[in-house]
Amino acid sequence: MTKINKSVLQRLWKAASQYRAYLALTMITMAITALTEVALPWGLGELLDQGFGQKGKNAPTGEIVQFPLWYVPVILIGIFLVRGVCTFMTSYLMSRISVNLLNDLRAKIFDKLLHVPVGFYHEESSGRIINTIMFEAQQIVEMIKVSITTLFRDSLTVMALMGFLIWKNWKLTLVTLILIPGLTLLVRGVSKRLRKLNHQSLEVSGELTQVIEESTRAHQVIRIFGGQRYEQARFEEKNKKLGSYTMKSTVAVSFTTPLTQILAALAVSMVIMLALAQARQDSSTVGDFVEFITAMMMLLTPLKRLADLNGPMQRGMAAAESVYGMIDAMPEVESGALLEQRVQGHLQFKDVGFTYPGQEQPALQNIALDILPGETVALVGMSGGGKTSLANLVPRFYDADQGSILLDGMALSGLSLKSLRQQIAMVSQHLVLFDDTIAANIAYGDEQPDKERIAHAVKAAHLTEVVNEMPEGLNTMVGDNGMRLSGGQRQRLAIARAIYKNAPILILDEATSALDSESERAVQAALDSLMAGRTTLVIAHRLSTIERASKIVVLAEGKIVEIGTHADLLAKGGAYANLYQLQF
Repeated sequence: MTKINKSVLQRLWKAASQYRAYLALTMITMAITALTEVALPWGLGELLDQGFGQKGKNAPTGEIVQFPLWYVPVILIGIFLVRGVCTFMTSYLMSRISVNLLNDLRAKIFDKLLHVPVGFYHEESSGRIINTIMFEAQQIVEMIKVSITTLFRDSLTVMALMGFLIWKNWKLTLVTLILIPGLTLLVRGVSKRLRKLNHQSLEVSGELTQVIEESTRAHQVIRIFGGQRYEQARFEEKNKKLGSYTMKSTVAVSFTTPLTQILAALAVSMVIMLALAQARQDSSTVGDFVEFITAMMMLLTPLKRLADLNGPMQRGMAAAESVYGMIDAMPEVESGALLEQRVQGHLQFKDVGFTYPGQEQPALQNIALDILPGETVALVGMSGGGKTSLANLVPRFYDADQGSILLDGMALSGLSLKSLRQQIAMVSQHLVLFDDTIAANIAYGDEQPDKERIAHAVKAAHLTEVVNEMPEGLNTMVGDNGMRLSGGQRQRLAIARAIYKNAPILILDEATSALDSESERAVQAALDSLMAGRTTLVIAHRLSTIERASKIVVLAEGKIVEIGTHADLLAKGGAYANLYQLQF
């Protein structure tokens, strides 16, 4: 075989060894199964020599050996009964191990996805992540299941049958050994190509999953803009490419079968010739020949399975490297000082600079900003100016490259992420709702939801009428990302979630963008009430929504170009005044 990543193999074995009790019992059942393989040719040989009207080979001269005929079904049925029970137990136990192991792997990947930095999702597509959790993890488990069963049971079977063959006739057994070096060379030749093909196949599989995920999510856009042919072409390209790699892998694996059969035919023909020559010299009986040829033919099946093991092993190892690569992704650093009480919300940006990983142009440069507790600060400017980047530094979705950000005099970099984010509520224009009830979405993250707080949030977000019209009220399921609700209802539900959290710091990213005029007025009134006494960062494109902000910060190319109130900035006639004139 080609070189296998030993560290990955050790981790897989460590993961499987948690179920050592099941593994030990599985080994026992497989060992018994291997012994029954030897018992069958031995039983057939004895029945032939002792029961077909010939003189038993161990009988006194002239005496016909007789034995009860019920020996035949007892011996044969007994062998197959023991074999059947052990085979069932092996399959059942390996399935138990596989299911538990698959659950463990998926849980580890999912847990890591909940703790990786935000930048991880900019580098990995959702299709690739889904493919890793669902498909690649399954391939690893299938590899372990097949490899343990094949390596242990079939290796034991091969050793038992080879021992039996040597005991019965060592001369004929030497002939069968020509299979071993031939199969070894065959497997070695196929392995390298398989490993490369499997890596390529996994990459294309992830790309195909991404196409399917995007087409499902963007079904309305596809229909409106007539993108069916384009999406079909994307799908067919990836699908054909995946099929091509699958066929190449199949050809590489299947190539071993005819060569194995040719080697087997050569060995069998030579064995029969030598056995007939020995029989003519009265050095063996019919029973001896049947025993030997039966054991030899039974030897071919486990040998073939051992040879075919290379395919799933290479696929599994390629998948394991991908899965463990995701499991080993660096998580967010959770250490830091705990905020044991509600903060006042005094935010200070001191000469802050930030550049996204892999980018050369800084997203933020020399940001100096002092936000007092309870102030509402609006961030405005043209797209790409750095508004969202600045807001994302507060909950530490990213950490500043230069300078420092302080909260109540404490550096954000020295605070525990969990306790910091407990102080922040956020409403984004990119709405995220979960396929759960209205109540569950409002109280999301609270392990013990408060019904009174939920009711207050519903009222404050002007959702009372909407909830009352729902068939199951607060227990109504909202669908995938709230698709059973209108755009305005979804936006208000996200606002209700922020109201429920009642955090001292708010980040509002165009929180009223999807509302009609009437709903906007109602929700804006609720937001005004909510923002009272809280430090609020408002990212705004519609300047009419931030006229009453404590201060307005105008950003351009990652730098602060103006700071002031709405009236002051209009009077100044600078960048903000130009933006305002463009809109009105």
